[in-house]
Amino acid sequence: MTIIVTGAAGFIGSNIVKALNQRGITDIVAVDNLSKGEKFKNLAECDIAHYLDKQEFIRQVRTHELPYDNIRAVFHQGACSDTMNHDGLYMMENNYQYTLDLFDWCQDERIPFLYASSAAVYGKGEVFQETRELEKPLNVYGYSKFLFDQVLRRRMEEGLTAQAVGFRYFNVYGQMEQHKGRMASVAFHHFHQYRENGYVNLFGANDGYADGEQTRDFVSVEDVAKVNLFFFDHPELSGIFNLGTGRSQQFNELAAATVNACRAAEGQPEMSLEELVREELIRYIPFPDALKGKYQSFTQADITKLREAGYTEEFFDVKQGVSRYVEWMLKNLV
Repeated sequence: MTIIVTGAAGFIGSNIVKALNQRGITDIVAVDNLSKGEKFKNLAECDIAHYLDKQEFIRQVRTHELPYDNIRAVFHQGACSDTMNHDGLYMMENNYQYTLDLFDWCQDERIPFLYASSAAVYGKGEVFQETRELEKPLNVYGYSKFLFDQVLRRRMEEGLTAQAVGFRYFNVYGQMEQHKGRMASVAFHHFHQYRENGYVNLFGANDGYADGEQTRDFVSVEDVAKVNLFFFDHPELSGIFNLGTGRSQQFNELAAATVNACRAAEGQPEMSLEELVREELIRYIPFPDALKGKYQSFTQADITKLREAGYTEEFFDVKQGVSRYVEWMLKNLV
């Protein structure tokens, strides 16, 4: 039973490989582009059967030459996730056409297909439900994800030959994202700010929100992997699902959780947000002009469909998830 994971050396892909390994599954074909060679570290502690370069994999998919029998599923996590990349030609080829070709192949071969969509399809909306009228992407990254979601909807109406599931990831954070640079999570950047400077910077007031009170649905990559494997276990389920916690928490809470987790590792007591601000361990900087009108000040996944599909596990809140993440970074990145 072979499982293919694209983007396997990336953030979410490597966590899925790790979660599969924890089940004793090692017959995994890891697909990625290792032109950024440091990403290999995400797979160094994982067990896989084979590594395949992304371009060779795409060629084999498009010519139906993949030399594997009994493929159990494809976890398609390979994509450009840089929302600031405005190269539409590249984004549509890499995120949309690649996904479409792989989906068509999976349907032809009757292979379950679980892929990464994004909450970016909602743009600056304030209601985050999986319905067409709420989807208004603000950038070509969001559009590339949005467009394939529409393909899946049409195919579902026509009738699928195998499972197909899209996950609209909200603000994912957690282990094995260090290669992402500026696109790594806020928790990652807060950790390094505190370790290097002794304090964390947050955006100040904007868009009707006070200092640091902009809110997002922050979801641990550990939970993201669990949801992927839940659908892997239920091939009868198809559709597009929000993948967040269903709660929105302030950047203030995220920063406080990060600083307090670092302090705990130093043997120091937990401090309240007010104390952290007073002691200048959390500081506020003017909101950047370049982001005004382009920034999501609020996100919160409506996870009704996810719950209706049968997923019942609780999600880590920011304090729980960030504490686990900081512990991992202190062991692996310091």
